[in-house]
Amino acid sequence: MKTTLTKTLKDLGVREVNLGTSTGQEFFGSGNEISSYSPVDGKLIGKVTSTTKEDYEKVIDSAQTAFKTWKTTPAPLRGEIVRQFGDKLRELKQPLGELVSYEMGKSLQEGLGEVQEMIDICDFAVGLSRQLHGLTMHSERFGHRMYEQYHPLGIVGIISAFNFPVAVWSWNTALAWICGDVCVWKASEKAPLCSIACQNIIAEVLKNNNLPEGISCIVNGDYKVGEYMTTDKRIPLVSATGSTRMGKIVSKTVGERLGKSLLELGGNNAMIITPDADLKIAIIGAVFGAVGTAGQRCTSTRRLIIHESMYDKVKNTLVDAYKQLKIGNPLDENNHVGPLIDTDAVKMYEDALAKAVAEGGNKVVEGGVLSGEGYESGCYVKPAIVEAENNFEIVQHETFAPILYLLKYSGGVENAIEIQNNVAQGLSSAIMTNNLREAEAFLSHAGSDCGIANVNIGTSGAEIGGAFGGEKETGGGRESGSDAWKVYMRRQTNTINYTTDLPLAQGIKFDL
Repeated sequence: MKTTLTKTLKDLGVREVNLGTSTGQEFFGSGNEISSYSPVDGKLIGKVTSTTKEDYEKVIDSAQTAFKTWKTTPAPLRGEIVRQFGDKLRELKQPLGELVSYEMGKSLQEGLGEVQEMIDICDFAVGLSRQLHGLTMHSERFGHRMYEQYHPLGIVGIISAFNFPVAVWSWNTALAWICGDVCVWKASEKAPLCSIACQNIIAEVLKNNNLPEGISCIVNGDYKVGEYMTTDKRIPLVSATGSTRMGKIVSKTVGERLGKSLLELGGNNAMIITPDADLKIAIIGAVFGAVGTAGQRCTSTRRLIIHESMYDKVKNTLVDAYKQLKIGNPLDENNHVGPLIDTDAVKMYEDALAKAVAEGGNKVVEGGVLSGEGYESGCYVKPAIVEAENNFEIVQHETFAPILYLLKYSGGVENAIEIQNNVAQGLSSAIMTNNLREAEAFLSHAGSDCGIANVNIGTSGAEIGGAFGGEKETGGGRESGSDAWKVYMRRQTNTINYTTDLPLAQGIKFDL
């Protein structure tokens, strides 16, 4: 693995030590070291230096300077740079996917899939660069024309989480770039090398096009570095992905300075299985949604709401399916489940299972922490299934681990929808049914209250082109598709008078 990793890092231009803050092509940093250990085998991958306040000021100066050039670059030409970035990602998909898998712990297929999401958002953004449209409106005044247009905001601060160490950044930055913004990225301190790899890739593209390096910048460190961004009036928009607790702090801090925030926070996602469901796809969707990325997706399936008439059949089928799961090194494509991000996550998993049992839950798939050969990192756990009630305190909270709660409902689909909606979060939801009336009820204004509502596919995952995000304590943000580009721009209404008269509002006369 060491030989393969060394080649992977070399392909991405990542040295193994002394990396940290970047204003573009050069890395520097004078803060404390952050060591990146792989949850796969517990080995040290590399070290980065955290960003000091002095380092941060250099980054912001570089970004402000770059913005002066970038905002006046025609949008289609900005799209051309994003196209070149997407092409570089195609060339480096394998090594970057391997790094994502090894540093974060998700399966290699998922690591490669995450890089593909980056490529897809680049393609989407390139087309969008020629469609940053406004509206033209008829004025009530003779000889006047009204329209609205969108302008770049400036510096966009991006705070991303460990579970998607490259894709979520690209969702934001690809759109922000074609909108004329420059970006400063604080990646998770649990996966810092992924951010450096991405920075190296875009830095090469910018250099080859003689563009300012400050168009893309990174900073590294813990929440204190994030506070530099949230309190900085020079950053009009902060996009933050993470826990609801973190999002509330970001929202309050940015709001106090009347800045804008785009929040992608926790999910407590449910899948409803009705008597009219196709059980084959329902089981596949439930298992992947619950155990994919070891349950560390914001869209992971946490709750399975099953009609009482088929509850036992679904439960027994799930138990059999879980027996077939292979847990181990995520770079081995024969394995279905990799490790949790670190031992703190393992402790959270154990505490959640204990809490569920203490509240009256029944473990039908035991779970547990794995040890021994192949599990030396201490980060591998068994996916667990617990029979529970929706009002359990632990069920009401998101646990970033492969724990699936089984909930039973009776009566019509409206009862299942009520259970699904009765949590604080509102990200992703799904229903498995071949009944058209049930499907339409689920998608109606009285149905799912989540930002994502799927029929006959699971809760997990997202497709570039559709706006991604959720309601309630999920934060209300939207990224990666539809008209999400508008959040990265400021809207301006324009009125043009092409006559020799100046009619005043409310018929006021003011003759000179």
